[in-house]
Amino acid sequence: MNVSAPVVGVIGSAGAYGRWLTRFLRERMQLTVWGQDPADSGSHSAQALMAVCDVLIFSAPIRHSAAVIADYAALAGSRSQTQLWLDVTSIKVEPVAAMLRSEAEVVGLHPMTAPPKAPTLKGRVMVVCEARLRVWRPFVERLLTALEANLVHATPEQHDGIMAVVQAMVHASHLAQAATLRALQEKVGHPADILPFRSASFEMDLLMMSRILSGNPAIYEDIQFGNAAVPQVLDELSRQMGLLHTAVARGDKGREAFRTQFLEQPRVHFGSATLAEGNHAFERVGYLLADLSDSAALSVHLPEDRPGSLRALLVVFEAEGINLASIHSSRTPLGEVHFRFTFTPPVNEAHLLQVAHRINAEGIGRVLG
Repeated sequence: MNVSAPVVGVIGSAGAYGRWLTRFLRERMQLTVWGQDPADSGSHSAQALMAVCDVLIFSAPIRHSAAVIADYAALAGSRSQTQLWLDVTSIKVEPVAAMLRSEAEVVGLHPMTAPPKAPTLKGRVMVVCEARLRVWRPFVERLLTALEANLVHATPEQHDGIMAVVQAMVHASHLAQAATLRALQEKVGHPADILPFRSASFEMDLLMMSRILSGNPAIYEDIQFGNAAVPQVLDELSRQMGLLHTAVARGDKGREAFRTQFLEQPRVHFGSATLAEGNHAFERVGYLLADLSDSAALSVHLPEDRPGSLRALLVVFEAEGINLASIHSSRTPLGEVHFRFTFTPPVNEAHLLQVAHRINAEGIGRVLG
C-alpha cells in the first residue's frame, strides 16, 4: 500500500467519466492508472486490478454500479483491507453500501456535472459521502484539493433524497415540456419555429431540453429509475401540476387558489434573500443569452496562456477604433478557452474581417469560425 503515490484502478475506464478521470489522475496528479472496462478489449482484468491497485474508482453506469462493485467485493478477500474504494455514481445509497461489504476504506463521490472539457472540476459542485476513512484520508484530501470542486458533504441517504429533486425532478419537468412541444407541433410548429418568439425563460428551458435530449439516454433513464426516492418526488410534482390545472380550468374562480398556492406561499418559503439572488442571476443569464445572439461578433482563441495575452488582443481593437460591448469566455468542444467579443453599433463587417486577419497574422490569437 502506497498512500502517497498509489496505483489507481479505474473501473469503467472506457466511459466518458472514466476517460476524464484517467486523464486527470495521470496528468494532474502524476499517478499510475490502470483501466478496466468490458468495452475496452485492451484493458486490464479485474484480477489484475485487485492485485496491483491501491485505489479503485468505480465509474460504471448507475444500473450496473452496485453489481459491479459486488463482483469486486467477492473477488477482493483480505486484499481490500489495504485499499481505498471510491465511486462516482449519480446515486449513493446502493453503491456505497456495496463498497462497504468489502474491507476497504470507502468514500462515495458525485461530481454534479458531465465530464468537463476543463482539466479540473473548478466551479462545479461535488458531493462527498464519507463512509469509512482512516489511513487513506490524506490521499482523499489531496485528491479533492486537486479536483478543485466546490465540496458538499452528505450521507448517502441525504444525497439520494436531494438528487431526486435536483436531478430527477428537474429532468422530469423538462422531459415533460419536450414531450408537450412534440404533442403540440401541429398547433405551434417545431421548436425552431417557436424560438424567434422566445422569452429568456423559454430559451433557458429550451436549452435544458436540448442538453438532456443530446445526452446519453441511459444516464437520464437511470436517474429516474435508479433512485428509490424519485417516485415520491414525482408524485408530488404531479399533484402540484394537477392543482395548477384545476385552478386554471376554473377560470376566474381559480385565481385566488392560484395566487395563494403557486405565488404567495412559495414566495414566503423561498425567502427574500434567495429570491433576490435568484432574480439577479436570471437577469445575468438573460444578458448573456442576448450577447450570444448578436451576430456581429468575433471569437478568438489565445494560444499563449500567460498574463497579458488578452491585453495584447484588446490593443488591436483599440488601435482599430472598435468599441467593445461585451466579452465572454468559454470552452470549445475540444476544450480550448476562447473569448467572444461583441461590439457597439454601428459595426462594419468588412472592418471586422480586417481585424480578424490582423489578429491571425500577428500571431496574437486564432479567430474561430
